[in-house]
Amino acid sequence: MSGASILVYAERVGGNLGHIEKLLKGPLADFNGIHVLPFFHPYDGDDAGFDPIDHKIVDPRLGNWSDFKRISETHELTADLIVNHASALSPEFLDWQEKGDASDYAGLFLTFDTVFPNGGTEEGITSFYRPRPGMPFTAYEVAGKRRLVWTTFMPSQVDIDIKHEKGQAYLRSILDALKSGGVKVVRLDAVGYAVKTPGTDSFMTKETLEFVADIADLIQSYGMRVLVEVHAHYTQQLEIAPLVDLIYDFQTAPLLLHSFFTGTVDRLDDWFKIRPNNCLNVLDTHDGYGVIDGGPINGRPGLITQDEMAFIFKKAEENTNGHSAIASVVPQWFSLPHQINATLPNIVANDTAYVIMRAVQFFLPGEPQIYYVGLFNGMDDVELFNQTGQGRDVNRHHFTPEEIEVALQQPVTKAILGLARLRKLPVFEGAYTWSVTGGDSLRIEWVNGSDSLILDFTTKVGAPAFTISVNDAAGSRSYNSLEELASAR
Repeated sequence: MSGASILVYAERVGGNLGHIEKLLKGPLADFNGIHVLPFFHPYDGDDAGFDPIDHKIVDPRLGNWSDFKRISETHELTADLIVNHASALSPEFLDWQEKGDASDYAGLFLTFDTVFPNGGTEEGITSFYRPRPGMPFTAYEVAGKRRLVWTTFMPSQVDIDIKHEKGQAYLRSILDALKSGGVKVVRLDAVGYAVKTPGTDSFMTKETLEFVADIADLIQSYGMRVLVEVHAHYTQQLEIAPLVDLIYDFQTAPLLLHSFFTGTVDRLDDWFKIRPNNCLNVLDTHDGYGVIDGGPINGRPGLITQDEMAFIFKKAEENTNGHSAIASVVPQWFSLPHQINATLPNIVANDTAYVIMRAVQFFLPGEPQIYYVGLFNGMDDVELFNQTGQGRDVNRHHFTPEEIEVALQQPVTKAILGLARLRKLPVFEGAYTWSVTGGDSLRIEWVNGSDSLILDFTTKVGAPAFTISVNDAAGSRSYNSLEELASAR
C-alpha cells in the first residue's frame, strides 16, 4: 500500500463510523488506509473492546458491516483478530460454564489442566511471562465444579485453546466475518501469548512462531494480509518478519526518544542496518509508547541499555509533570514499565522534535500508520485516567467533532498532514538510503529516477531542526518549519 494509514477507535473520533468516513473524504483524504480498533460487541468492555462478547458483529452503537464495506471501497481496512482470548460474558463461555463437557464449546477455552496435565510446579507456573501483575489464570465455576481458566490479561478475558479443533473453528468463524466486511489486513492481536508451552516463558517461543506461520497461511488463503503485533526483543521481531506480510516496527519509537533526549543518532543507525522492510511504522499507539522493545530482555542486550531505558522514563516523567510515572504500569517480574502511558506530544514536549519524529516515521521503508491522538496533537487526558484508573486511558481521549475541527487547525497537525501528502509521492517507489551526517544528525534519502526526497535532521538537545528537500516533476522545494510543512505537496 502506498501512502499512510490512521489508527482509530470508532467511538473516540467523532463518536461513530459515519464521522470517521466524513473525515476520510475530507481533511484526512490523504490517508490511504485505516485500522479501526475493536468495534465488535461491545466496544466498551473491560479492555476497550479487546474482550469481545461477540467477535463477529459490529457494535450497533458505532455502525454496521455495510459501513465498513463502504469504507473499504476507498481505503485499505485493517481489523483485529483477537487470537488469545474472548470475553467471559461471551455466549460460548457462558454455555460452557453451564453445561461443562456437554457444551458444544467444551474444549474452546484453555484450562490449567490442559497446560499442566500432570500438575504444575511452582517453577513451571511462575516461569510464564505475563504482561500484568498476578497469576495468569482465574477460578471459574463450570458445571458445578471450580476450574482454573487461563486468563493471560484480565480475569474477564478467557484464553482460547488455539490447539483444539473448537478453538480453530472459532478463529475461522471470525475470519469469515472480517472477510465479508471488507477487511483487507488482519492484525493478530496478542498472538505472542497464544501458545502455552510448559518449561518456557511461553512468549514468542519456537511453538509461537510455528503457530504464527500456520495462521498466517490461513488468513492469506482468505485473500487478506497479515499484520503481527508483538512487543518483544528486537531479534524476535527479525525472526517473525519473514513469516507475515507486516510486522510492527516498535523499535524506532524508543530509539527516537533516546536520540532526542541525548542528542545522538548512533542507536538509530544501528537499528536501520538490520531493520526489516515489511514494517508497519508506528510511534505512539493505543497501548502507550513502547520502550521495552528497544531494550534488553531475558539477558539479551538491547538496542539501548537498561539504564538508557530508565533515562527515557525519567525524561518522560519530567516532561509530563510527573504524571507518566503515575500512569505507567510495571508488570510482574520486571523492573521498568513496558511503555510510557502518556501522549507522545507530552512526552517529547517540543513541537519541532515531535514533527521530526513523525517525518522519520513517514519516510522510513514500510507503511506508516499514525495514531489518532498523535495526529490531533493530543495532550494527556488526566481526567479520563482519574475516572477509570487505567493508565493507557491518558492516551485514549474521546475527541468530539468540535475538538477535531480545532485540532485540524493546529500547526503540528497541519504539518503531519503535509507529511501524509508527501508520503504519496512516486519517489517512495524508488530506492532508499540513510547516512549519519554528524553525532546528532542523520539523513534519509529516496531516489526514483530523476525524483528525490531528502530528510536532514538534527537531534541536538534544545535545538532540533530539519530540512525536507523534494525534487520532482512539480519542481524543487524545501520545508524547514512546521508552517512550511503544512503546505507541503
